[in-house]
Amino acid sequence: MRPPLLALALLTLSPPRGGEALAFLTPPAKTAPPSLRPALRPPRLPSSTTARQPFASARPPQTSAFRSPLLASVALGAAALLLMPSTAHAAGLADSSFVQASSLIFVSEIGDKTFFIATLLAARASKLLTFAGCAGALALMTIVSVIIGQVFHAVPPSFTRGLPLDDYVAVVSFVFFGVKALVDALNIEEDGAGIEEERDEASQILKVSGAADKGGLPLVIEACTLTLAAEIGDRSQLATIALAAAGNPFGVCAGGIVGHCAATGMAVLGGSFISKYLSERVIGIVGGVLFLVFALTTAIGLF
Repeated sequence: MRPPLLALALLTLSPPRGGEALAFLTPPAKTAPPSLRPALRPPRLPSSTTARQPFASARPPQTSAFRSPLLASVALGAAALLLMPSTAHAAGLADSSFVQASSLIFVSEIGDKTFFIATLLAARASKLLTFAGCAGALALMTIVSVIIGQVFHAVPPSFTRGLPLDDYVAVVSFVFFGVKALVDALNIEEDGAGIEEERDEASQILKVSGAADKGGLPLVIEACTLTLAAEIGDRSQLATIALAAAGNPFGVCAGGIVGHCAATGMAVLGGSFISKYLSERVIGIVGGVLFLVFALTTAIGLF
């Protein structure tokens, strides 16, 4: 019984503060090792409390029935974009086909019969309506020529035995037009005689049709009809067909329309003034060189 007496004696000598006496007299509690301590878990709320949480009802339930239509629509949209041939062609809109078509058409149309039809008609009637009719007809002819070129391009390989006949036809056409343009340009005896002849023919066509006396929609229709009649079988149409058979149809179509619109706009705004300074020989040489250059580039692309 000595330990309790000793403890009481010590307490009387130095009185403890607050609960130090109980802590001094109480033996230390045995603590469990860390591995045996229970993990602290937050209390589970009843199901009724979840509905009271803020913003809980604003979120849609993410169920499989909600996800499947969204995923299906995204998959169908991606498949449609990948399967559409226009996306692959539209990516190369600014490739060499656009440059070839725009440059060849512009050079071919300067000083042509359609150029002087737009020039003479714009001098006697509305310039805006004349441009609308002539440019619309040339744009329509460009689209038709591109479609014809794509028909040649779509010939099955079983008929061609795997040979790119469309590219071969394009190369031969470019060489033919280039050589013919150079020969005609070098054989010109009087520079400007051919341009005057084209002007006289356009003037005679307008005099017979009486298009200069019309206005409004009849003027647009007459300008479109005369331009279509003069453009059928022209060198620019055949060049567009050859380009579309071997190149990007979207680039050829866009370049052809840009070239036609540029030449027609020039004819409408100042064709009479520009025609005085046009050199038939220079136009023929430039056009022939362009045809031969594009024939060379198309032939290199085959290899």
